[in-house]
Amino acid sequence: MRSISEVLDARDVVVIGASRNPGKPGALLLKVLQETGFRGRVAGVNPQGGEVYGVPLFPKIEDVPFSVGLAVLLIPPPAVPQALRACARKGVKGVVISSEGFAEAGEEGRRIQEEVREILRATGMRGFGPNTLGLVNTSTGLTTSYFANERMLRPGSIGLAAQSGIFVGALLRYLSSFEGLQLSKGLGLGNKVDVDEAEALDYLAEDEQTGIIGLYLEDVRDGRRFLEAARRAVRRKPVILLKGGRSSAGARAVASHTASLAVDERVLDGALRQCGVLRVRSIDELVNTLLGFQWMPLPRGPRVALVTYSGAQAILSIDRAEEVGLKLARFSEETQKRISTVITSPSKSRNPVDLFPDMMVHGFEKTSTEILRALLDGEEVDSVVFISFALQGAAPYQPVVELLDGERPKPVFFALLGTKEDVESCRAFLERHRVPSTLFPEAAVETLARMWRYARIRRET
Repeated sequence: MRSISEVLDARDVVVIGASRNPGKPGALLLKVLQETGFRGRVAGVNPQGGEVYGVPLFPKIEDVPFSVGLAVLLIPPPAVPQALRACARKGVKGVVISSEGFAEAGEEGRRIQEEVREILRATGMRGFGPNTLGLVNTSTGLTTSYFANERMLRPGSIGLAAQSGIFVGALLRYLSSFEGLQLSKGLGLGNKVDVDEAEALDYLAEDEQTGIIGLYLEDVRDGRRFLEAARRAVRRKPVILLKGGRSSAGARAVASHTASLAVDERVLDGALRQCGVLRVRSIDELVNTLLGFQWMPLPRGPRVALVTYSGAQAILSIDRAEEVGLKLARFSEETQKRISTVITSPSKSRNPVDLFPDMMVHGFEKTSTEILRALLDGEEVDSVVFISFALQGAAPYQPVVELLDGERPKPVFFALLGTKEDVESCRAFLERHRVPSTLFPEAAVETLARMWRYARIRRET
């Protein structure tokens, strides 16, 4: 069986169903490939020939005057089998079938999907989809998504595989809005007529550009293969899974989305935990976890220090820390002594450290940096969650990010509360300096717990 790396590394792409109407998806994809800097040859297939956006269109794929590594099919399901046979005659290595209306749409669509499966097996071509926006390879500028833009194709180290059509495009657009959350590779699996989650996971585990793996799945086609792939991958890099269809209502929706079958969530959860896969429940949790792994070192232990201006926020964080397997660090005499230079009340210099009212005397910059230095140096502290007002402007945080711009011996998260405008401004500033932040401290605690769990897994393997 041909490796999917040959398809993702394709330098010659043909879009089948490339309309001469510049507003149609096939034409837009050709435009995207030109504008985002794809380093390869591109052509379209349209029965009437012609051109769009300066790209030549040929009546048949056999007429394309160069060998084709990847074909993108933006045509109705009934036309797909014939197009696949033509691709096979041309020697195409792999295809992305973006069309909807296959097994998820009813019996006729299911019949066509099975025919597609048989053609791929018989010819040796690799297939992604149907019902997917397909592939992204930021090292070559390849994309098969007509929603892509230049920002989404900035090279990074996050490998993403998603079992959804629009999910790859929409999620990548969201991720690309964060500084530092750039992709290495993106694989849209869709209905998984050929390439499935196990093969995608093996590919991302081996890919040198990928440092962190994110998955969105609605079912698992071959549980044994996937769990074996997960064990191999986790030994090398973190694997973070967001799964749809956890509830009975969600499972019914999944069946009509990608024709997926429900799996026993309790059995799957236990198996994934044994493999070391880190499960998240939302896109927010996925983003927080990616940011943590991307920007911070793994914690050396479960002991977390809290710095806060709010007793209530600290208590909620302590409760959540205990629930997810972390514990409050017990400060050494040396750490407390250093903190007491800016926090005069002994009860407020213990964990959690209370900034108020001493911050009003020494100022936020001096108070926060002195406390952070002490906690970063303290051997009894493994991670820090700093709960802060979102202060107006970036200036108050400048000394903090300068402190963290050097070597980071342990992970530090900020939790910012305040007006929407101030929070967004502060988060953007921290992001530019690769400092993760969350809206509420419990989210930071949960992310640190996942990072600590992965740190233990890496120690044991």
